[in-house]
Amino acid sequence: MELMFALVIGTLTATGVYLLLRARTFPVVVGLTLLSYGVNLFLFSTGRLVTGQQPIIGSAEHYTDPLPQALVLTAIVIGFAMTAFVVVLSLRSLADHDDDHVDGRRDEPPLREIDETEANGQ
Repeated sequence: MELMFALVIGTLTATGVYLLLRARTFPVVVGLTLLSYGVNLFLFSTGRLVTGQQPIIGSAEHYTDPLPQALVLTAIVIGFAMTAFVVVLSLRSLADHDDDHVDGRRDEPPLREIDETEANGQ
């Protein structure tokens, strides 16, 4: 079970970092989300990967630490708010610049310039 958790955390983190390095806004948003999922799973795994154990010290021989579960719950809420903010920010940038490149570079002219050139007959 630990190997599977490590592989899933590594895959989510690597995919998130790869998507963060893309030049478009949607892959960056998805990359941030995947990276936060990887961090959440890592935090969750710090509380021991056992099933059926008590979260109270002294009531059983082995116990599960409840603090990582609380941290992950808080991180999920913060991650959702961050994702909503970044989506709105990227939509605003797309509306203002007619382009969804993160670094501001354009491979082709914006849509308004193409429409104006076609309307002028050029």
